[in-house]
Amino acid sequence: MRLATWNVNSIRSRIDRVTGWLERADVDVLAMQETKCTDAQFPTMPFAALGYDVAHVGHNQWNGVAIASRVGLEDVAVGFPGQPAFNDSDEARAIGATCGGVRVWSLYVPNGRTVEDPHYAYKLEWLAALRDSASGWLAADPTAPIALVGDWNIAPTDDDVWDVEVFKGSTHVTEPERAAFRAIEGEFADVVRPFAPPPENFTYWDYTQLRFPKRQGMRIDFILGSPGLAARVTHAEIARDERKPGKKGTPAPSDHAPVLVDLD
Repeated sequence: MRLATWNVNSIRSRIDRVTGWLERADVDVLAMQETKCTDAQFPTMPFAALGYDVAHVGHNQWNGVAIASRVGLEDVAVGFPGQPAFNDSDEARAIGATCGGVRVWSLYVPNGRTVEDPHYAYKLEWLAALRDSASGWLAADPTAPIALVGDWNIAPTDDDVWDVEVFKGSTHVTEPERAAFRAIEGEFADVVRPFAPPPENFTYWDYTQLRFPKRQGMRIDFILGSPGLAARVTHAEIARDERKPGKKGTPAPSDHAPVLVDLD
């Protein structure tokens, strides 16, 4: 099975890019984040034409997560147990499904904005709730193949940013965020890093200031696997070329690149 994750930054704007890459990369399961549409607006038909079933949750033009699978899509769950809301408003940030025997969670972790913003506290609360739920899944079945994938909005180490001094005092690199990530990584392994070590392991490049051609990126998109899944990983890569601009007149790429793993 080939499993991938991609913050598509508006699925309706980039549907041709996404489906084109699915075909070229021969992906079996794709988790998407920032779909930026409602369920009724999601472009299901192009996926169906390629043989993919889709589960999606989106409430408006913000957030939105989805899973597209051609190896089965069962036991779909919107949100994980204990997932917090922001100001009593549920956000479309997590969706899970069993695909080919693997429990896949597409996750869009809150950005945090600034360390003084209420979204920062919300982000830490969200990550703590995810840790508790994920630990519970493993306690119930230590051998279960579970993949926690998506845009985590955290650069866990200094090597995961092009210049950590540029981000000093900003979200994504603060110690509480990194500690929250490590708490989950204690049970779910980063299965991509061994195959894509620094410095060519970035997954996100801001649109401004020519960050991509300057190689000034961050690694904030991850596939974390349970022991039962990590043992099956044979290959992983970051599809950096999908961040390159397309031909003139085509939609701009997402500011994120896809990340994929192969399971035996």
